[in-house]
Amino acid sequence: MSNRTLRVNELVQRELSAILRQHYQSESVAMTITEVRISPDLRDGRVFVSVIGTEEFGAQKLAWLRSRAGAIREEIGRRIVLKYLPRFDYVLDHSAARGARILQVLDEIEHPREKPEGGG
Repeated sequence: MSNRTLRVNELVQRELSAILRQHYQSESVAMTITEVRISPDLRDGRVFVSVIGTEEFGAQKLAWLRSRAGAIREEIGRRIVLKYLPRFDYVLDHSAARGARILQVLDEIEHPREKPEGGG
């Protein structure tokens, strides 16, 4: 990935987070933009969103975010000047949950649960 693409990804991520925080604070309180991947031609982008809560709550927040996609894209266009303004695809990011599960498994390996000694 080129240095330019990395800078565009970081800029879009920062601006998306700022837009959510400024304009949609109460709805977006449980959401975090974890990563943005813009294609090199600047036509398409994938936005990874982490949501605190259950899978069902995450799906609701993702649906809410997709319903606001047009307004958010418009605001991004006002804040960032690019040759093409990418169309964003919002995706749930499960990396935080996977990371927590990996840490839990590692902790169980390090400190195995005591098995009750039973006569039998």
